Amino acid sequence: MEEYRSAQRADGPATLMAIGTATPPNCVDQSTYPDFYFRITNSEHNTDLKEKFKRMCEKSTIQKRYMYLTEEILKENPDICAYMAPSLDARQDMVVVEIPKLGKEAAQKAIKEWGQPKSKITHLIFCTTSGVDMPGADYQLTKLLGLRPSVKRFMMYQQGCFAGGTVLRMAKDLAENNRGARVLVVCSEITAVTFRGPSESHLDSLVGQALFGDGAAAIIVGSDPVQGIERPLFQLVSASQTILPDSHGAIDGHLREVGLTFHLLKDVPGLISKNIEKSFIEAFQPLGVSDWNSIFWVAHPGGPAILDQVELKLSLKPEKLRATRQVLSDYGNMSSACVLFILDEMRKNSAKEGYNTTGEGLEWGVLFGFGPGLTVETVVLHSVPT
Repeated sequence: MEEYRSAQRADGPATLMAIGTATPPNCVDQSTYPDFYFRITNSEHNTDLKEKFKRMCEKSTIQKRYMYLTEEILKENPDICAYMAPSLDARQDMVVVEIPKLGKEAAQKAIKEWGQPKSKITHLIFCTTSGVDMPGADYQLTKLLGLRPSVKRFMMYQQGCFAGGTVLRMAKDLAENNRGARVLVVCSEITAVTFRGPSESHLDSLVGQALFGDGAAAIIVGSDPVQGIERPLFQLVSASQTILPDSHGAIDGHLREVGLTFHLLKDVPGLISKNIEKSFIEAFQPLGVSDWNSIFWVAHPGGPAILDQVELKLSLKPEKLRATRQVLSDYGNMSSACVLFILDEMRKNSAKEGYNTTGEGLEWGVLFGFGPGLTVETVVLHSVPT
């Protein structure tokens, strides 16, 4: 029995071997977005509210975002433009189709970079905050990509922004406990389920309208890379999850007839910056790492205020969150997909600037995501020599 169990497990650690990303073609300029948003939602008479929204967009540090929703689609679906009109059916009709399609685009890029036939994919993890359906987006993607019908699928709906860390934690366990496993992970996010017009009494909803963008990211994870074919990028050393104290209700999302509503009810930047170091100490103590400037950082960009406070609390040098801030600027907050975009940005920066590892020349790194709960995911990464 022991021999049988040992034979089922991989020898080495879970390793990330390829990354692919995709966005819808419709690119939104953040500087002109307030004008568009208030015009398309028939809210231009709310001049004071528009000024507030403009300031939110300016403070967001976002330059551009990608969105599936176009002016044409919104004109055809006026209920989506209202603050609270029954519109879930119309939203579902879009995202149930588009979420797997965008995921397919990212997955194809990851599979191409990986360099192995897709028949070698043994497991699929699909994650989205949009479009709950049966059979799910995991099933649809299996069909769209032409994966083997026996691929072992996991579907994660309605997790929120921390789930980019959750999928890595799951992929690590699958890769290390199933010898020869190759796990395709896809996070696909489209804001069509959360888009709505402005409301004076719900400014937290406007924060979401100023921050969120659409995007999909895919990675391939497995242990014991095949030399000469598979190219390791990052090893997944450890992964943990925790709920922050006194944070109940800080971020909420509720699926209703009006779509997915988004609520910020507490000081999220304060809660995260005050509690985050405990998770890092627990994760890095076994490795003898205590200097947060000696590691590379892949932090979910909830918004600039969160990044500023984490930077201040941990005395991080400005360059530590450079990749995170770059992705926020270029894409906005793409929920679960964001940290995978940042991993892609980091390994590309490392190659472009001639660093000797995928972690910008550093050996150890941290990926952390946070979202509803407040739930925090902490993943310790080991970079690979380039």
